Amino acid sequence: MTKQEVNRYKVEPYVVVADIYGVNNLAGRGGWTWYTGSSSWLYKAGIEYILGLKIKDNILTINPCISPDWKEYSIRYEYKSSVYNIKVKNPNGKMTGIEKFIVDGYEIEDKQIKLIDNGKIYEIEVIM
Repeated sequence: MTKQEVNRYKVEPYVVVADIYGVNNLAGRGGWTWYTGSSSWLYKAGIEYILGLKIKDNILTINPCISPDWKEYSIRYEYKSSVYNIKVKNPNGKMTGIEKFIVDGYEIEDKQIKLIDNGKIYEIEVIM
């Protein structure tokens, strides 16, 4: 951004804006920063599209899109009374793609798990 664009934008560069004005003298100015709706979209983008944790119809999948420099990260996901401890390992410095999906020591070929409310703790290891 140029200094002129920054002066026109007028909001914090490190938060998500809900909108950017597009007409007259306000064109290019950001609005509604620190808005709960915009921050929740950023949170959702981080969880689902960077860390890759998605849940649909009680099926949990992991499909990260991360920097090749990330060697590993962990997620603790609670589903009702059950806990899913997820460790994603990236030994080959990949950006995307899952090689193995292991639940409690057993490799799951379709690389997903149905969430169950049974009070147990599940250990999930994802190898990129």
